[in-house]
Amino acid sequence: MIGRLNHVAIAVPDLEAASAQYRDALGAKVGAPQDEPDHGVTVVFIELPNTKIELLYPLGDDSPINGFLEKNPAGGIHHVCYEVEDILAARDHLKAQGARVLGSGEPKIGAHGKPVLFLHPKDFNGCLVELEQV
Repeated sequence: MIGRLNHVAIAVPDLEAASAQYRDALGAKVGAPQDEPDHGVTVVFIELPNTKIELLYPLGDDSPINGFLEKNPAGGIHHVCYEVEDILAARDHLKAQGARVLGSGEPKIGAHGKPVLFLHPKDFNGCLVELEQV
């Protein structure tokens, strides 16, 4: 059911410094900051030959990233995102297997302009999983 690894998301306390580190120290292609108000984050995508890194920074006081950074002040890996062909079929299959879908259970439009869902980390070995329809 799952396809390619779309991206690994890293929550960061300083978006400019993290972007500069990937660009200057690692020589990566770093995109421009992009506000995602529906998700409460500002994101920067880093293009790699085989996948992407998504830097996450809180957007607003209600951002879910604020809590993550309170527990992990230096930042850290927040989630992994896998591609799926049919997000509704994937959701229904996973729910039938006992997985919990976060939020309303309905897909939202993600940073790539495609439908996404998040799965509870307690159902996936402590890892928050995002599914993105491609």
